[in-house]
Amino acid sequence: MQDQIQFSSSAQESALATNKVLRNTYALLSMTLIFSAVTATIAIASNAAPVSWILQLVVLFGTLFALQKFQNSVWSIPLVFFFTGFLGYTAGPIVNFYLGMANGGDIVITALAMTGITFLGLSAYAVSSRKDFSFMGGFLMIGLILVIIASVANIFFAIPALSLAISAVGVLVFSGFILYDTSRMVNGGETNYVMMTVSLYLNIYNLFMMLLHLTGALSSDD
Repeated sequence: MQDQIQFSSSAQESALATNKVLRNTYALLSMTLIFSAVTATIAIASNAAPVSWILQLVVLFGTLFALQKFQNSVWSIPLVFFFTGFLGYTAGPIVNFYLGMANGGDIVITALAMTGITFLGLSAYAVSSRKDFSFMGGFLMIGLILVIIASVANIFFAIPALSLAISAVGVLVFSGFILYDTSRMVNGGETNYVMMTVSLYLNIYNLFMMLLHLTGALSSDD
């Protein structure tokens, strides 16, 4: 009887801890997405030049390293906003490019809508079903590595068909990561809401970029 009471108490504490992580993660994620949209708007309004991909890599990997090190300190929140704000700013020139197309507004809105629907749908399913999608981790990591390698290769080869294929695979990979990461949070695999926010933000950001490229390519008359 005592063991049953202890098990029930432990399960209740675990559920409360998971719910707290969920609340904090989605609250912080919402704020970072808004902040990212603000910095992107600033870049669009000022017609900012694209940020060098080398500078992007240095800043992003440096910030990710700092976040990993200071994830449990007071510096974690400012670092998250710096990270997402910087990514939002770098997205500005890219969005500006598509806005410059004949039907640019429709392209951007469509990509945004598809990203939002995909994220909300997959997250809601993972949270409500509480299924364990940890088995997807290996496949998703392989897919991500392939996308990165193909993307780097296409910088030099600039093959339009390969670029579209990369975006299509990327949509599948980052959609899978939304399920995977949300499952980790729901099932206690990740208890730090700051790092969980970073993971989900990156999934959303990359999913939007892939969808933006696909939508733009399919809407182009060229």
